[in-house]
Amino acid sequence: MIPVFIIYLLVLIGIVAYSARRSKTNNDFVLGGKKISGFSLALSERATGESAWLLLGLTGLAYTEGMAAIWVAIGCVSGIIFLWTFLAEPLQKITERTNALTVPGLFSGTYKGTNRSFSILSALIIIFFFILYIAAQFSGAGKIFNDTFNIDPFWGMVIGSALVTLYTMLGGFITVVATDAFQAVLMVFTCIALPIIALGVAASYNINVAEAIANASYTIPLNTDSVKQVTGGLLILNGLSWAFGYTGQPQLLTRMMAMRNKKDVQQSRILAVAWTLLAYGGAFMIGIIGYKLVQAGALGDGAASVATDSEKIMPIMVMTLLNPILAGILLSGAVSAMMSTASSQLMVVSSSMTEDFYLHVTKKKIKERRLLFLNRILTLAVGLAGFLLAITMEDTVYGLVSYAWSGIGASFGPAIVLLIFWKRFSRAGVYASLITGTVSAVVWKTWLLEPTGISERLASYLLAFFMAVVFSLIFPEKDKD
Repeated sequence: MIPVFIIYLLVLIGIVAYSARRSKTNNDFVLGGKKISGFSLALSERATGESAWLLLGLTGLAYTEGMAAIWVAIGCVSGIIFLWTFLAEPLQKITERTNALTVPGLFSGTYKGTNRSFSILSALIIIFFFILYIAAQFSGAGKIFNDTFNIDPFWGMVIGSALVTLYTMLGGFITVVATDAFQAVLMVFTCIALPIIALGVAASYNINVAEAIANASYTIPLNTDSVKQVTGGLLILNGLSWAFGYTGQPQLLTRMMAMRNKKDVQQSRILAVAWTLLAYGGAFMIGIIGYKLVQAGALGDGAASVATDSEKIMPIMVMTLLNPILAGILLSGAVSAMMSTASSQLMVVSSSMTEDFYLHVTKKKIKERRLLFLNRILTLAVGLAGFLLAITMEDTVYGLVSYAWSGIGASFGPAIVLLIFWKRFSRAGVYASLITGTVSAVVWKTWLLEPTGISERLASYLLAFFMAVVFSLIFPEKDKD
């Protein structure tokens, strides 16, 4: 298994070495310089969008809650399909019109005189939430390396964070997309192969998975001792609310912004949706089948580890059920999930710190070479900050991702949707979306989640959308590009 993982790392290094040579300008480093194919961007967007959340978070949730967790999966798949069907093409067109390199640049390029204010506010929001997101990926790396090679979780986080930070520094966006495309293939292979093998093992233990699914509750979590007591319609609504966040994630939107033309967008849409259906279906089934295997004693000593942390079900199944070579390939897919998202988030934060914050605070023109160097140094700094947060926080991968997803999605999502679909959307509405989304996500998560039972994903997005519409009507736009 270790030799297979070493081969995976060598392939990754080869891809980094080759692709990094194409990153010559700051535009290349931040958004690829229109040098990347649509298929590569689609695979990159999918690998970036799913992360350790898919192979650890969702599998662990399905293991804990059973079929009641399906609403989370449906919510995510719905959000992805909406993103590629309705937002991808308009985003590519707006990027061409505004010459934006970042998501905040879409707003400042549309509303004259807002360049500095939009950029600084957006950068602060991105930095705050994405550090949490990056920490979640590094935490996931610690779990995978611990279960795979018996490496202490701390050193697993060191290895994972160092690898991701290094190759992101070297080549920027082009390198990140190239490695993502390779990692997306590994991830979807893992999500297809493992459930099929697990079904075969379940059959040998006379486990009827189809019957278990048919008789399961879809509104009451399976393990009520380990989950919050939210059931019925509220559970369904909270699960489906994951869909909202996809409209405002900069690490996903930048892939559509980087598309070369309309044809690339249309071809990539089919690939992205197909990948999503296969990956989500497989990941969900890993958790469902894993629970039945633990009950039957098929995972041996690994069951004790899963009992303390349900997010270990996927790596434990791989280690227990598969031969070392196949296990090495599938666990490389799990590591890929973490690396692909962490690298993209590092790119979003570092580019936002330079393009949206530093350049507008200092108001200085910086030479191309120095700007490129600054981006690389900030990538290193952000990677270090994410690592330090990962080793100090005790929340689950699912919990960290949910919080960061809510804040970013609620801040930027309503603004992006209204910018594309509503002609009366004004700069006041953009401010309202950014500020309300951020504040409401923090306030709701901290004080209102427990008493109401309503997720911060749903509440903060709806509040931000409402305020964006209200402020656009109260303060209409007079000077829109």
